[in-house]
Amino acid sequence: MRQVRWQSHGRRLVYGSDWVNVWLDDVEIPGVGRVEHHVLTMPRASTTAVVTDDRDRILLIWRHRFITDTSGWEVPAGWADTGEEPADAIRREIEEETGWRPGRIDPMIAYDALSGISTMRFHSFHATDCRYIGPPIDRSEATRIEWVPIEEVSKLAVQGEIADGPSLTAISYYLGPHRLAKH
Repeated sequence: MRQVRWQSHGRRLVYGSDWVNVWLDDVEIPGVGRVEHHVLTMPRASTTAVVTDDRDRILLIWRHRFITDTSGWEVPAGWADTGEEPADAIRREIEEETGWRPGRIDPMIAYDALSGISTMRFHSFHATDCRYIGPPIDRSEATRIEWVPIEEVSKLAVQGEIADGPSLTAISYYLGPHRLAKH
């Protein structure tokens, strides 16, 4: 089988920050020719976690996203700080966003969120054995924090109340391949 592979002839930075870099790449696409292609690079690793308890519930946060002007349920998520391992980052994020301290963090899956245009890579974890340590440190993250029964989480997704891509991916992976592999 012949592999179609784009060839890069260079790139220039259009915009750069601590959050995102926007590049314009000069690429040659087989059968198409040379084109300019936008590429987003993220300077830090992104993390998500499905946090469960021994009562078959998932910890969700209700938050507003100003970019889409929508509100919905999400799993805890965030970026790793420079030099911080993704597992340590999600442990910190869970505590900061929810007030719950995870006892155990297990990797589930890492994936490229927007592979056609971005280097954004998410590391998804399963967190268990949590204990409540107090109100969330970061009060700007969530309006509500709730333990939701797993069967209700699926309904929320179907109803469109979980519309965040990283949350949908993490929850779907947890409810599907992750749990199936455990049995």
